Amino acid sequence: MTADPLERLLADVAACPTPVDLLNPLAERVDGLDRPEAPAIRRGNLRAYLADRPGPIAVLAGEAMGWRGGRFSGVAFTSERQLADWGAPYAASSLQPGGWTEASATIIHGVLAETDLERRVVLWNTVPFHPHPAGRPLANRAPRAGEVTLGRPFLERLLGILAPAQVVAVGRVAERALGDLATGRVRHPAQGGATQCREGLRALLA
Repeated sequence: MTADPLERLLADVAACPTPVDLLNPLAERVDGLDRPEAPAIRRGNLRAYLADRPGPIAVLAGEAMGWRGGRFSGVAFTSERQLADWGAPYAASSLQPGGWTEASATIIHGVLAETDLERRVVLWNTVPFHPHPAGRPLANRAPRAGEVTLGRPFLERLLGILAPAQVVAVGRVAERALGDLATGRVRHPAQGGATQCREGLRALLA
């Protein structure tokens, strides 16, 4: 067993059993959507992402993996198109030509880039899995209370390892899940929240 706490965390997330409508990106794949080695690719992406951000000043916690973002990239609020911009060792795991892109990911990373904090902030989700309607893997649904409970210990472990000065909840689901662990909250960028999300992040991370 590895002594690295982050590596143990990733292994435990990958080993966590989930119901059929809660896909574990670090362990599961769907025929016709994912490359054969997709879970290993996503674990590698997340491993490299965390290694590139030692001692972050903040963790931004969203609610769950979106199908255009973390579901295929392995990293919260991050799309395969962004991985392509970052280059090796990051790689796409889907069979989608050119990879998927996600509006929320573009907004979050845009703020981090303009504030020069891309490598000083870690993105995570209170539910590090992809909740989707039954039989519709390319869709999102809100995580259930039990799924938030399932994911919270992983977030708590991450915060214990990284010890960031700020823990920012992105959206109300994350705010409720974090409780007093959160030092701030911003609007989720989806469903008309882009401007408020940008303004909130700029104010908190200034």
